[in-house]
Amino acid sequence: MKRWLLAGACLLALTGCAGQESAKDITMPAPIVIKETESQENRETERAAPTEEMPQKGEKTGRKVPVKVKGIYLTAPVAGSEKRMDEIIGKIDETEINAVVIDFKNDMGRVTCSVDSQLINEIDACQVEIKDMPGLIRRLKKHGIYTIARIVAFRDPYLAEKRPEWCLKLSDGTVFRDRQGLAWINPYKKEVWNYLTEIGEAAAENGFDEVQFDYIRFCTERGVGDVVFEEKDTMGRSKAEAVTQFTSYVYRQLSDRIFVSADVFGGIISSQVDAEAVGQNYGDMAAELDYICPMIYPSHYGDGYFGIAHPDTEPYQTIRAALKGSAVEMKKHGSKGNPAIVRPWLQDFTASYLDTYIEYGPEQVRAQIQALYDAGYDQWMLWSASCQYSWEGLKTPEEAEREAAQIKESRAALSRKGKEKGSDSQESSLAEFPELPEYVAPAGSSRIDGTESVEVVIPQMQMD
Repeated sequence: MKRWLLAGACLLALTGCAGQESAKDITMPAPIVIKETESQENRETERAAPTEEMPQKGEKTGRKVPVKVKGIYLTAPVAGSEKRMDEIIGKIDETEINAVVIDFKNDMGRVTCSVDSQLINEIDACQVEIKDMPGLIRRLKKHGIYTIARIVAFRDPYLAEKRPEWCLKLSDGTVFRDRQGLAWINPYKKEVWNYLTEIGEAAAENGFDEVQFDYIRFCTERGVGDVVFEEKDTMGRSKAEAVTQFTSYVYRQLSDRIFVSADVFGGIISSQVDAEAVGQNYGDMAAELDYICPMIYPSHYGDGYFGIAHPDTEPYQTIRAALKGSAVEMKKHGSKGNPAIVRPWLQDFTASYLDTYIEYGPEQVRAQIQALYDAGYDQWMLWSASCQYSWEGLKTPEEAEREAAQIKESRAALSRKGKEKGSDSQESSLAEFPELPEYVAPAGSSRIDGTESVEVVIPQMQMD
């Protein structure tokens, strides 16, 4: 049986932060959201309890404490900078943020601190950017900050050089690389599952509260249709079956001592084409995780998605529509037991690479958060690859506490109203939004021809 849980995270900004005020002057609709979900509400707390205790190697602590996460993402260089962390922790203390997501295994395949692991050290995977990870975790926990280790899973250019036999390969035996020259690990291989599990165990030993697997999917770039998968690896499994089985495997290996979550592409919620291309089945994966984290950045939806001309220019409407789809999918899979808590990634960056975009700042961040609350969800994380955050769009802890009470009261009222009418208050709350079609064009171009090659180009988040 899965255990109940919670948590989250994302990132923040330092430069020009002094003197910023809270978001109380930002005008947004009152928090009216759907009925309260008791199984989530009663399992969550706002901040982690401060502690200096650290688990010993191999210890199964049993001290997992769920937190209702409002988080930010931090790169390892930022997390490893004492000066930057002084500023960030100061901002966290002043705002509703209560969690951080830190790169533990980064986009280049390197583990960002020293670890005691034969498998990891055998290939010299550590590139120390955070000199004292346990000390950093202790410091964060003293401030009641929940800690999440981001582990980039199936895109790994470093492993391609050390274990090319584990990577995606072309028919001539060469390693497949994406347009950035980065190699991808073969998600079908059990050796890869064990390697990533060991990295997750190392994160637990360093004191993290949660491991969050990113790029837990197949590559979708041009040319990937030429990749050859051997039957001894696939064993007749589809991409989605392989990813779901990996999710189940790492959950069972790690969940007795640390929460387990995964990032998923937002398009899989409403597009079967996207789901099949990346190998992510939203409901099936949710049944094998503590938290599932859809990346629903408005900039990642193509023009016309959800019936919105330019989703990036409508942050509130886009997030609300995306989470309506999430609610529908989770309801479909409700019979599978206790599904993961949904904790979305929200956008705190400007997508200037789009033809039609708007500047993102405090107002746009708050609009997304409001949409999330109005869709009946409570947890969120902000993404900024540069770790520059819109602090003015965040509330103080006191303001957030008052807002939470208002939301709870509003949801209870909606629930009572729904029961009186004999209808589902969540569905009626979202009735004014357009219905999701059976197929929504993916956020990028796609081509499906008569061959076995299927190419779906999904915009990648640039990590610079």
